[in-house]
Amino acid sequence: MRNHLAGIALLVAASVAPALAHHPFAAEYDWKKPVTITGSVTKFDWGNPHAMLTVKGRDEKGTEAEWTIELGSPGRLTVLGWNDRQLKSGDRVIVDGWLAKSAKKQVSGKSVTTPAGRELAAASSFFEEARASASAHGGTREAKATTR
Repeated sequence: MRNHLAGIALLVAASVAPALAHHPFAAEYDWKKPVTITGSVTKFDWGNPHAMLTVKGRDEKGTEAEWTIELGSPGRLTVLGWNDRQLKSGDRVIVDGWLAKSAKKQVSGKSVTTPAGRELAAASSFFEEARASASAHGGTREAKATTR
């Protein structure tokens, strides 16, 4: 019985470790720095813990770069209408999100507008933190996001 419980404890610890290693939005991104990137998809990775999108394009200030866009998990994105074939190299997209605190050309995606003009929520960790904060405070708390 003791070996059985030790095995269960080990499995639980192994499954929780990746969740604990996941970084919060506020550690890497600045909600006071919204950005819109317009450009072409160069890469779309559908994997855990985040789907990632790479876009060669410009922000609203004209800064041209290859931007890395962090999206939500594939499971969360699927619920929001995404699939692993949603975007392909060369697709023109518009990405709304928040800049990284570092100088990296990295964005936490709020939404992605596809070539067909469909705007899809990007499942940013910003909203996950707001939801968790509201839940911890026993009610609903409005996220202080800048909307376009």
